[in-house]
Amino acid sequence: MTSWRDIARLVRAPAALSVPGDVVAGAAAAGTLRPRTLGLAGASVCLYWAGMAANDWADRHIDAVERPGRPIPSGRVRPGTALGIAAGLTGAGLALAAAAGGRRALAVAAPLAGAVWAYDLAAKNTVAGPAVMAACRGLDVLLGVGHGRHRAAVPAALTVAAHTYLLTVLSRRETTGADAALPSVTLAGTAVVAGVAASRRVPAAGLLSAWYAARFGAAQHLARERPDAAALQNAVAAGITAFPALQGALTARAGSPAAGVAVAGAAVVAKRLARVVSPT
Repeated sequence: MTSWRDIARLVRAPAALSVPGDVVAGAAAAGTLRPRTLGLAGASVCLYWAGMAANDWADRHIDAVERPGRPIPSGRVRPGTALGIAAGLTGAGLALAAAAGGRRALAVAAPLAGAVWAYDLAAKNTVAGPAVMAACRGLDVLLGVGHGRHRAAVPAALTVAAHTYLLTVLSRRETTGADAALPSVTLAGTAVVAGVAASRRVPAAGLLSAWYAARFGAAQHLARERPDAAALQNAVAAGITAFPALQGALTARAGSPAAGVAVAGAAVVAKRLARVVSPT
């Protein structure tokens, strides 16, 4: 019998705390931060978990060699079960998006779901992989707009996409290691992303952006000093758990500092949960 703990590991449950902030940041930027935003955040989490399950299903043969302890190669979760979970969560995500945001939200959720599956099944191991993953998170930000103007949320979507691109580039070498040039380049990119998210007019945005830069940047600095697989894995984990701080900064910058601080608080919870269930 597959346990709930095995399923939590399959979908990287703690990493989902890095997702609702996308939707909140998009809603704040568009001026549509409402109670229904919670429903759109739920849709986002479902699609994220679906992507994690589909990822492990697609990588089951590779993981049997590189990560034999993962749920599928270890035998704790059957491949068919993982695929069924991925499909079910995709359907749940689309249904929640339609219920919370109507046709306009579904019009974003559908291509988002398509991009998630395209990444897992086709693009992940190609040169286009980081760009496709970045597009997924950018669309996730736009999902939060609901009935508002998508154009207003484009800058936030691009900022989140930039962070995602950097994180994905790092993750592609987390089992093999790399030379120091890789974390050096991504560290420079992180500084740019943090600068874009900060705001002199909104102190909360500046503080949260600095928190993001310190958390993710410190791990990348260590990886630059010793760019082996373990250090890169730690950097990727830091990038995931620091994501809410970036989203919080963008939310605060858009005029919702209280919501931004609340979103960033997920970074603390995510860091603690990551000690129980790996986010990578």
